[in-house]
Amino acid sequence: MEVTLFLELTSTNVAILLAVGFVGGLVSGFIGSGGAFVLTPAMMSLGVPGIVAVASNMAHKFPKALVGSIKRAKYGQVDLKLGIVMGLFAEAGVFAGKVVMTRIRDAFGDTGTDLYVSAVFVVVLAVVGIFVLRDGIRERESHQQAGGAPVPPTRRLARWVQSIEIPGTMIYLKSVDARVSVLFIAPLGFATGLLAASIAVGGFIGVPAMMYVIGLPAVMATATELVVAFVMGLGGSIFYAWDGFVDVRLSMIILAASLFGVQLGAIGTTYVKDYTVKSVMASIMLIVLVSRLAKLPVYLSDLEYLDRLGSGTEAFLDFVSFATLAGALLFGGIFILYSLVRGIIEHKGRIGSLKELPAD
Repeated sequence: MEVTLFLELTSTNVAILLAVGFVGGLVSGFIGSGGAFVLTPAMMSLGVPGIVAVASNMAHKFPKALVGSIKRAKYGQVDLKLGIVMGLFAEAGVFAGKVVMTRIRDAFGDTGTDLYVSAVFVVVLAVVGIFVLRDGIRERESHQQAGGAPVPPTRRLARWVQSIEIPGTMIYLKSVDARVSVLFIAPLGFATGLLAASIAVGGFIGVPAMMYVIGLPAVMATATELVVAFVMGLGGSIFYAWDGFVDVRLSMIILAASLFGVQLGAIGTTYVKDYTVKSVMASIMLIVLVSRLAKLPVYLSDLEYLDRLGSGTEAFLDFVSFATLAGALLFGGIFILYSLVRGIIEHKGRIGSLKELPAD
């Protein structure tokens, strides 16, 4: 087997990986995507081949997802049954995605996997990011019109799915207080695993699917996705490690920083509205989209599908890619920490007000 060149761990690279891991953990705990949609591009920006970035991210994801799911389960945000069932179907998708990735590398080398990962990112980020952002804006407007009162779910697809009764396939889900057929959950799980094995991000499908198809609130969908991420991440790590594509050094460095960040992110979800989670998720997605889009001409040029780019043009595209990715990390980290601090201050303020009330 051809040996993949792993990243040289200089002090600068280690510092960047630690910072990226911390922010990735914040994002993971806050929106339940695993944070890999910022971690994978960040590793690729440092020179890690796409297939190694995906494999190493999956290896670091499952222990982090376990910590995040346990943390959020304490707040009653996890539907464990749905997470396990969907995770098992996701394993089949992970295996299929791994086969696709390794065949692309065999045919086109590491640059081929870089192009494949980036192209999938661009398509998925555009579709899911715009959809989630639009839904978040609409939900915020509805919330404001209702004077701050809870807005009941109005998703027609979810109501239809919950109304279908298929004998022998129904399971009760506490998160939606309804019975849902496994035949609806199975394709969602498979698609989640397929995407996770391709770009290390299954939450792009898993979280919206649980919200819009099954009917979970955004906070519960993001928390339950952590259970799915643990199940499929464990299997995916074994599949990729078998062929030697997991860089354990990268996985451990990112994991060390992200385990701290994921707990802060999980706490932050208790102080924000559903539409805020959606808006943050969509905004980070669309910023990362620009980062990966800027690299596509570079990869196409390296594979000789485009005329060779000049050194100045390639350097500019590399800068745009890195700068926008850094912007996404900065935005996500600052917003989540701000939400956490503001929520804690407001919570303490409410407690103080209650203590000042005269006793009856």
